Amino acid sequence: MTDRAHTVLANLDDIRSGLEDLYKDLHSHPELGLREHRTAKKASDALRELGYEVTDGIGGTGVIGVLANGEGPIVMARADMDALPVRERTGLPYASVVTVAGEGGAEQPVMHACGHDVHVTCLIGCARLMARAKDAWRGTFVALFQPSEENGDGADAMIDDGLTSKSPRPDVVLAQHVLPYPAGYVGVRSGPFLSAADSLRITVHGRGAHGSMPQSAVDPVVMAAMIVVRLQTIVSRELAATTPAVVTVGSIHSGTDPNIIPDSAVIQLNVRTYDDASRTQVLSAIERIVKAECEASQSPKAPEIERTVTFPPTVNDEAPTRRVAEAFAAHFGDDAHTIELQTASEDMSEIPRAFGVPFTYWGIGGIDPALYARAARDGTIARDVPVNHSPTFAPVTQPTLDTGVSALTVAALAWLGG
Repeated sequence: MTDRAHTVLANLDDIRSGLEDLYKDLHSHPELGLREHRTAKKASDALRELGYEVTDGIGGTGVIGVLANGEGPIVMARADMDALPVRERTGLPYASVVTVAGEGGAEQPVMHACGHDVHVTCLIGCARLMARAKDAWRGTFVALFQPSEENGDGADAMIDDGLTSKSPRPDVVLAQHVLPYPAGYVGVRSGPFLSAADSLRITVHGRGAHGSMPQSAVDPVVMAAMIVVRLQTIVSRELAATTPAVVTVGSIHSGTDPNIIPDSAVIQLNVRTYDDASRTQVLSAIERIVKAECEASQSPKAPEIERTVTFPPTVNDEAPTRRVAEAFAAHFGDDAHTIELQTASEDMSEIPRAFGVPFTYWGIGGIDPALYARAARDGTIARDVPVNHSPTFAPVTQPTLDTGVSALTVAALAWLGG
């Protein structure tokens, strides 16, 4: 650890219990995308108390805090704030029991099932440390709290609302995500890290009829079934074995009664790829297969293919990733790793792209190390280790928070000289 990092992190002991309380509070009060009013106020209030220049309400609920501390580089660190429509099943004393009105007025549960409560807590912790030890560094530190990452529209909302004119242009953007690795783990990766994601809604059209008279129908259920089967051949037969990609059909809906052949069927699917070439190839193959199956079935109407959600790939820039990796190796030692490709997706990269600056994004662990070690020993990680978006996913408080706060701080100080 550098002397500068040692000086700044020396205050971590003093703020640890407050951060643990904040994390539990945020976990108990999750908010869906673009509704993160309470969470945003927690962040903006904390930043104002620390002397940051705060702008809130960016893109709805986005917050930035700017701490100028003399001449030097400008470093931006980003955390996402939103939760998910999931009913929590962790059994924790601070588990969420929050419900909100969903579509049609029905109540839906809300949970921090992806760890964004960790991200917010760690960035507030880093912001506190940077403010308490201003003699140890020079430059400008920008803390950015982003809404609606899960919907893929939060970064764009902030950008469309003038983010680049409301914040100083950073030299680098930093971000992290808690993942199902043992707490204390830190993993970096240059180049492709998180996948691009495209969600599609496909409507195929048939001709309805009585269930006893299939000869009078064009059956969209059969059409949809054949499409689903054929889609599974894209990755296995059209991409090289060394090209990672995922095509998942998550929903098929058609009809209302077992004795009625319906007029249409709706297929919803998700695609994960890591570069523009494979992304284009997979999406083109989906369109080709859908249209061909409809033609083969004599569909009376062309299919409708709608892209509903899109996330860009997260491709870490080499130079800042190398700088952060070196800083992490010096600080975390054997807990610093090279992390493998992740099939999750993020919209964070839209922010540095809007500023025209490089970025790096890394992962930290949040799973009880003893639980993870047992699962690794027994070969049951996939079964026994909760993953993001699971109703049982809840990162352990420590050492997750210490690791996340330290990682953000050490990474920022790799630019902010003394």
